Amino acid sequence: MAMLNTAMRQSPWYIVHAPWIVRALFNGFVWTVPTKSKELFLTFDDGPVPSVTPWVLDTLAEHGAKATFFCIGRNCELHPELFARIRQEGHAVGNHTYDHIRGLRTSKRSYLRNVLQCQALTGTRLFRPPYLSISRAQYAAMKKRYDVVLCDVLSGDFDTAISGEQCWRNVRPNVKPGSIVIFHDSLKGEERLRYVLPRTLAHFAEQGYSFRALEGG
Repeated sequence: MAMLNTAMRQSPWYIVHAPWIVRALFNGFVWTVPTKSKELFLTFDDGPVPSVTPWVLDTLAEHGAKATFFCIGRNCELHPELFARIRQEGHAVGNHTYDHIRGLRTSKRSYLRNVLQCQALTGTRLFRPPYLSISRAQYAAMKKRYDVVLCDVLSGDFDTAISGEQCWRNVRPNVKPGSIVIFHDSLKGEERLRYVLPRTLAHFAEQGYSFRALEGG
């Protein structure tokens, strides 16, 4: 597990649906939520951001949906009112490090210090490594305190080379009961997110799905 993100790569540089062999090899991570019910677990990384997160919260509220926000600590400090709103509206929060550092480029000590700096603000049991990148030593330390959450569906909304329609094609055929889906409430992903999120909520609601927050946040 020295390089989890290497196992997740495919042309051009990421995959949108984690194959079973990857999940089996790295089975200590949370990839999906075991359930037989039609439940989806939408997650949002990199916020809170003033021009994006309020729209996400409004859109979720329109559909009666709950979600999980993996927040950057620095953004929580800059926008405490948005962070408070996430919790006030019944969503879960997760730790996404203080300033979105890359695990494979950071020493274990520096990485854990950065995580703890965010944890002082979020107080959550949920953690997601930025870029889905974490070293073996970092993970060994993290799993003692956190549920390390990855995903089985990556929308690709962060990818400026693709369209919102492609994001929707990434999501729609890969979702199943218990899927954890990654979106980004960030400036970089905003254009594609505004396209794909309403379609995701409307389509899967019509299919009888509910949208739930992860436990522990």
